[in-house]
Amino acid sequence: MKKIYSDIIQFRGSHFDFGFMQGQIIKNSLIINNRENQWKVRRPRFTIDAAEVKNAIFPIAPGIWEEILGLQEALEWPLERALTEFGGYRLEIPRSGCSIVTGDGFMVRNYDYHPKTYEGRYVFFQPAKEGYATAGPSQRITGRSDGLNEKGLAMGYNFMNRKNPKDGFICGMIGRLVLETCANVQEAVALLRDIPHRHSFSYIVHDRSAETHIVEATPREVTVRQSNACTNHFEILKHENRHHLTDSERRLEAIQKSPSADAYTAYRLLNDTDKGVFSNLYSSWAGTIHTSAYFPLQMKTWMALGGNQEPMEFDFGKWLEGEDFATKRVTGEVDTDIPFVHMDKHADWYKR
Repeated sequence: MKKIYSDIIQFRGSHFDFGFMQGQIIKNSLIINNRENQWKVRRPRFTIDAAEVKNAIFPIAPGIWEEILGLQEALEWPLERALTEFGGYRLEIPRSGCSIVTGDGFMVRNYDYHPKTYEGRYVFFQPAKEGYATAGPSQRITGRSDGLNEKGLAMGYNFMNRKNPKDGFICGMIGRLVLETCANVQEAVALLRDIPHRHSFSYIVHDRSAETHIVEATPREVTVRQSNACTNHFEILKHENRHHLTDSERRLEAIQKSPSADAYTAYRLLNDTDKGVFSNLYSSWAGTIHTSAYFPLQMKTWMALGGNQEPMEFDFGKWLEGEDFATKRVTGEVDTDIPFVHMDKHADWYKR
């Protein structure tokens, strides 16, 4: 078993200052050094046009553009490099797992991915001006893999496929845009219909009305359905699915066979390693790294790293009122010896 951690990042203020602070934290860090080595092996399959990226982000969330500029200044990088790492537009995403279940007043989510991509940052950010305050794990610093905002909107996403990508936003930045700019599921659905998608994902949104919408999004079309469970295959856009759906269908069946009347039961279903949903497939880009939960009415979040864990609870509502968390890290264990990008050397793609 490998002990891992996520640092708790707390910030209130302007987006630029938030970006600058994050840049100071990660400058010369293992995250940056490992990613530099990752790029040496996996060359980017996209191009960066700074004006085009700004034109995509700025009309939706100008604050996020300012955050990227803050990162760039702190890191002393050319803008194109900052956009390659943090812009969230036209970036390639490998395959992954993930499972989500919702109920009356909660969303619980397993984030299944590769350790060499996991940043170990659980971020609470309250903007000084535009944008809603958000809580959730970061992805590529500016993005969010799941989370809750101050209006009580919870969001998570599940990977579907990489077939025929087009110019557009990647999942992590889409998650951030939803949380930062949308107050409810209706606004989230409207945004997800409107923005360009680079890859195919399902975005699950849940709010204080207890409504859950699953937005099946591809670079070619977007459709919406309602359900309380989602894994890694489309139910409507079936022609967009991958060929191998056995594991995704098995996890969905496990969730549907054990309906959860309360959040803790749902959490145990996803986090316990013997329930059929938690995954140890870390080397296949599909191992469960964190289990998170969001409570739109109570304005609380849960976070756990690895399986068979008790969740750590955070009162987001009190944090919004100015009460900081004394805890600095979430800790846990995972059954792998693969290095994590934020805490181990050689978390790259070189064969050793």
